[in-house]
Amino acid sequence: MGQHNTNIETDLHVVKKTKRKTPELFKELSKNKELFLMLLPPFIFIFINNYLPMFGIVIAFKNYNYNDAFLSPWNGLKNFEFLFKSRSAWIITRNTIAYNLVFIFLGLIIAVTIAIILNELKNKTLAKFYQSVIFLPYFLSWVVVAYLVYSILSPNGFYNKSLVPILRLLPIEWYTEPKYWTVIIPIVNTWKTIGYGIVIYLAGISGIDQEYYEAAVLDGASKFQQIKSITIPFLVPLMIITTIMAIGNIFRADFGLFFQVPMQQGLLKPTTEVLDTYIYNALMFSGDLGMSSAAGFYQSVVGFFLVLLANWSIGKISKEHKIF
Repeated sequence: MGQHNTNIETDLHVVKKTKRKTPELFKELSKNKELFLMLLPPFIFIFINNYLPMFGIVIAFKNYNYNDAFLSPWNGLKNFEFLFKSRSAWIITRNTIAYNLVFIFLGLIIAVTIAIILNELKNKTLAKFYQSVIFLPYFLSWVVVAYLVYSILSPNGFYNKSLVPILRLLPIEWYTEPKYWTVIIPIVNTWKTIGYGIVIYLAGISGIDQEYYEAAVLDGASKFQQIKSITIPFLVPLMIITTIMAIGNIFRADFGLFFQVPMQQGLLKPTTEVLDTYIYNALMFSGDLGMSSAAGFYQSVVGFFLVLLANWSIGKISKEHKIF
């Protein structure tokens, strides 16, 4: 009987606690309804564009045809075979990972360096001008960038027609020599995308309390010492977050970069073919939607586990810098 009464009291306590929480929830919603309404559009956008399409994962395991659609017969793991049994599997995997590692390294080092330099400029108007000039290529499409590169590297382009005679250099057929593109691709990607990273790190620098710098000046610290002991340590969490997010996409390549800039030249495929362009070409020739879905699913799963691995590794070094 005593045990029964105790259970009743516990249940009543839980009910009261729940009733107490419910009004608090409504009170919070009522108090900050404007903020929650502001969150609603991006929530709907993310739900429609990121979560609803996830039902299409089943296509990766089906022998998809357009008549039966989602009722197409199951195909098991056969759609994944083309990625692993292809003669080009090693080449495209190597290219995808290697290029992304280079992009991550260059993007981090160059973006942080330029952001610090722009922040240290005394003429803020000039700093904003430089920032705008650096950020401008980010808004250009890869088609435009591809033709800019072509105007420089084509047989009748700026290099062969202007630099070669003036500097007495050797003419180079850039679009028939794969070895040069391991350098060209990172340079073009960095030139186009670095402005976005600079904006992120400038925002991080602007959030640092100026009292730290004032105290450092009183202690006689030089600019270099201030950057080393204040700016960079405060940017480390932001650098870790952007790096982890980039690692999550290490099995994905920027399709526009690798498809447009090399002008789809077959001779350049050993150094410019990546997973995304390989999947696109395979889909165009075969029309197999299940195969391309399997490749996308494979990239997403690997990226997800890489994010977990990167976050876990950082947690082993410094727990306070983990994302979750």
